[in-house]
Amino acid sequence: MLNKMMFQEDIPLKAFNTFGIDVMARYFASFNNIGSLQEMLQAYRHVKTGSNHLLLVLGGGSNILFTKDVDGLVLKNEISGIEKAGEDDDFVYLKAGAGENWHQFVLYCLEHDYAGVENLALIPGSVGASPMQNIGAYGIEIKDVFHSLEAYEISTGNMVTFSKSDCAFGYRESVFKNKCKGEYIITSVTYRLNKIPVYNTSYGAIEAELNKYNISSVSIQSIARAVINIRSSKLPDPAVIGNAGSFFKNPEISESRFEVLKKRFPGIVGYQIGNGMVKLAAGWLIEQCGPVAGKSWKGYRNGDAGCHEKQALVLVNYGKATGTDIFNLSTAILESVFDKFSVKLEREVNVF
Repeated sequence: MLNKMMFQEDIPLKAFNTFGIDVMARYFASFNNIGSLQEMLQAYRHVKTGSNHLLLVLGGGSNILFTKDVDGLVLKNEISGIEKAGEDDDFVYLKAGAGENWHQFVLYCLEHDYAGVENLALIPGSVGASPMQNIGAYGIEIKDVFHSLEAYEISTGNMVTFSKSDCAFGYRESVFKNKCKGEYIITSVTYRLNKIPVYNTSYGAIEAELNKYNISSVSIQSIARAVINIRSSKLPDPAVIGNAGSFFKNPEISESRFEVLKKRFPGIVGYQIGNGMVKLAAGWLIEQCGPVAGKSWKGYRNGDAGCHEKQALVLVNYGKATGTDIFNLSTAILESVFDKFSVKLEREVNVF
């Protein structure tokens, strides 16, 4: 029998996903410590559902596209807290609850002069999602500052510690998105942050932003400010227009393939990433394609589903689009890019 003190029934999830998709959860609860998480999962095992006890854990809801209602339990991770877990001559180790807001964690690091995450300012989502997605921006990824994480193993109820190698980080990938998908709930993450900053301003946009304000003395605070300005200028605020940031990954192809494409499309944008591979700018590829000949996807709108006017990588919900509307638009974009460039794009956002 359902414990109505523990679970809410038939709860709208519109406020819990940054796309603002209006779907329902059959059961909903939030937890702020491991003890309450254990109690909820034990209680849920005794609830009869038609979904074989479907469980979905949400953090900031910034990397998910709902295409249907959740006929199961949605748990909102609200484990908070930031504490120093240790330090040595070069590094400070900060442990943060998985429910902490990622940008607020970055601001905490800036306030205490802990370096390493300044390039990742203003990325939406929670601390718990950062290793799951191996979030990254402007030359930095979570794997560069990651030390370890703790996770609750759903099948056994045991707490498990994952090292950097255990997480098998890749480009917007980790073991939690494939091999161990749905098996663990991340409860805390420990980051290794530099006491002496190592600045990464290699991306032209950051240098240009610093020059724009005549900032000659670089600091982690000035880099973060530059990143915030850049992101704010070209990415929509989810509080205003529903979105999940970059919807597609930047594809990787061989150098030889890149040279072939460059002969056909001289303006193609790509970056050498080593091992004979080139990372293409998915946004550029999308801009060159469109719903019909001569029209770009950038700024395209069909009903309330659209492609953002300033950044083609970002799909948006202007109000009442369904998850299926957004998904169908993404499929049309994938197909058009493949038809023109023979390059296969992948969705970065998790589709439910």
